[in-house]
Amino acid sequence: MEQSEIILRAIGVLTETQEMVRRLNEDVEVDIDAGEAQLGRLVTEVFPAVEVPGDATPAEAGQAVIDALMPAAISLVGAFAFLFSELAEVHDTGRTEIKSTELLRTLALRLSNSDTHTHPDDDSDDDA
Repeated sequence: MEQSEIILRAIGVLTETQEMVRRLNEDVEVDIDAGEAQLGRLVTEVFPAVEVPGDATPAEAGQAVIDALMPAAISLVGAFAFLFSELAEVHDTGRTEIKSTELLRTLALRLSNSDTHTHPDDDSDDDA
């Protein structure tokens, strides 16, 4: 799964979580398992299955797991860190006309546009 796809899926998790929190604050019954399911699917899709040889020592088994899962963990954490950074920048600059859901939607559209894929770590300021 490419980093842009992981970020898009993370946007979905954040958007769904925002809606869940909004509904909880309104005392509306919420299916919390649904939110956990979306995050669970993302984690399941990002993290690969790991096979450890039966004759591996505990240290070798541990290293095999770390080697297999570390790139996925970095990608997943990086996606949420990128989104946090984008949301925090808008918040910290006091731009109250932009709601978090609007920013997440804008980011999703920008990342979804296959013609102009921008790397999330790109420092360009195209839409500011």
